[in-house]
Amino acid sequence: MLSSAVANAQVVDGFQPFTCKPENRNPMSYRLFVPENPGKENLPLIVHFHGAGSRGNDNLKQITWTKCFATKEMQARHPCFILAPQCPDPLRWVDTDWALLKHQMPPITAEMQNAVEIIEEVLAKYPVDRRRIYLTGQSMGGFAVWDILCRRPDLFAAAVPVCGGGDESKAPLIKDIPIWAFHGAKDPTVKVERSRNMIEALKKAGGAPLYTEYPDVEHSAWVPAYKEEKLPDWLFGQTKP
Repeated sequence: MLSSAVANAQVVDGFQPFTCKPENRNPMSYRLFVPENPGKENLPLIVHFHGAGSRGNDNLKQITWTKCFATKEMQARHPCFILAPQCPDPLRWVDTDWALLKHQMPPITAEMQNAVEIIEEVLAKYPVDRRRIYLTGQSMGGFAVWDILCRRPDLFAAAVPVCGGGDESKAPLIKDIPIWAFHGAKDPTVKVERSRNMIEALKKAGGAPLYTEYPDVEHSAWVPAYKEEKLPDWLFGQTKP
């Protein structure tokens, strides 16, 4: 994996533009928010997976819903790095039909392989607290959260999947990871049963996940989810043993 800053590209809301060029796979754009004056202490990292509407190669749309963690107010409370890779259109983080009521975890996609290698590269280059790597994403990105969490349960301290779905049979792999999931009860795109069933599978496996379901919300559950007052303190309060 070889990443480089994008020439003549602007830093947007503190998010620096990069492109990675892996061997034998297509390039992937990503943005990285680096806190001002991080000091000597290692800081947490949030990895955000965007939804289908932010696919492309503009290296910009994917930060739309993760900028809430980069505001001055949030950084004053919880300084952190924020990583936002961008999936090319029309590809997907996870090769599954979003309309299904369940799926078995498919082989890892090239896009997810790129994302994993970008995460590892960021960890190697920046002062990240490896006990506090957090994961979130919505819709297509919600599927990505469940997928990468099951593939790399060793890596993440907590996860916030929004209106996504995963392989329920993999729940035992992630039962000990703090998870707070969100979904809209009237979601016509990703059935609310996807989150309900993942939460139930985690509980049956011995986990204690949190789940918030918005009764009058359709697909855009991330709008109220990322405004939840208690979410930041909960997320940044999680640390790997």
